[in-house]
Amino acid sequence: MAIIVQDTYLTDYATMFPGMLLTGNTQSRPTGINADATATAFGSAVFSTGTGKQVTKTPGTKFKGIVIADLGVVPGPGGTPDAHGQFGTMSLCDMGDIGVVAGSTTTKDAPVFVTAAGVFTATATGNTAIPATFISAVSSGSPVGIRVVQQ
Repeated sequence: MAIIVQDTYLTDYATMFPGMLLTGNTQSRPTGINADATATAFGSAVFSTGTGKQVTKTPGTKFKGIVIADLGVVPGPGGTPDAHGQFGTMSLCDMGDIGVVAGSTTTKDAPVFVTAAGVFTATATGNTAIPATFISAVSSGSPVGIRVVQQ
C-alpha cells in the first residue's frame, strides 16, 4: 500500500470567527439568558432587558456584552447552528478582545456602533454606541476583532 503525503496546503487561514476570544482569556465572564424568540448567534451584541439576567439583541437598552462562541452548544431539531436558542444561557465578553463580522468598512481604533439589525458598524448616525473599538481596518463583511472596554 502506498503512503500518500500531503504536499500542498492552504495559503490563507481564517484568523478569527464570530464570538472567538482573541486572547483566549476566559476568566470572569458574565452570563445572560436569551430572551429573544429567535436564536442569538455567536459574536452578537446583547443588551439588558431589565429582567434578571435576560438579554436581547435589540439595541437601545444597557449593553451587556458580545456572545462568546461555545462549541458545546448543540442545536435541537430545527435549531440554528452557532447560536443560542430562546432561554439558552450564554457567556458574554464584557471586556477584552473578541471576533465579530464588520458590517461596514472599518478603521483601526474607530468606535463601534450596533445597528437595529445587530450589525457592527463604524457609522454613528442612527446606531447604538457600545464601549468598544475596532482592532484593525477591514472591509464590510470581513471578520474583525473588537476591543470591549469594561463599563
